[in-house]
Amino acid sequence: MTRSLIVALGADHGGITLKNRLAAAMAEAGHQLLDFGTDGPASVDYPDFAHAVCGAVAGGQADLGILVCGTGIGMSIAANRNPAIRCALVHDVTTARLTRAHNDANVLALGARIIGEEVALDILQTFLSTPYEGGRHDRRLAKLNPSTEPAA
Repeated sequence: MTRSLIVALGADHGGITLKNRLAAAMAEAGHQLLDFGTDGPASVDYPDFAHAVCGAVAGGQADLGILVCGTGIGMSIAANRNPAIRCALVHDVTTARLTRAHNDANVLALGARIIGEEVALDILQTFLSTPYEGGRHDRRLAKLNPSTEPAA
């Protein structure tokens, strides 16, 4: 059983329907949600929602973040502008598992126009339940932020 998490989520107009379905599944599983919007189909700018979600994750208000737009590409680019964020654009369960286990990804990006709802739900469950393995991956993650890279 997955421990209860605080999850920040956000979507643009292209991802609102999938975001709402994922939110319902997470609430049903007992997770606490911080929903940063959007709340309707009107055209909005995806970076605003990515920055809000990533700010909550980077600031410690949320354990993990979920971002949804039409392709997931824009959200993942915007998210990874924050140096505290390791956002992965994922299209299947295997990459969801590996990005948590090997990369300690703290934000998941999904493309609502690219994957189906059932695949997205499976990806979400895997992302939320897979722990980071640590070990040999710690050295690699340290190299992503040169200010914390250990001396050779």
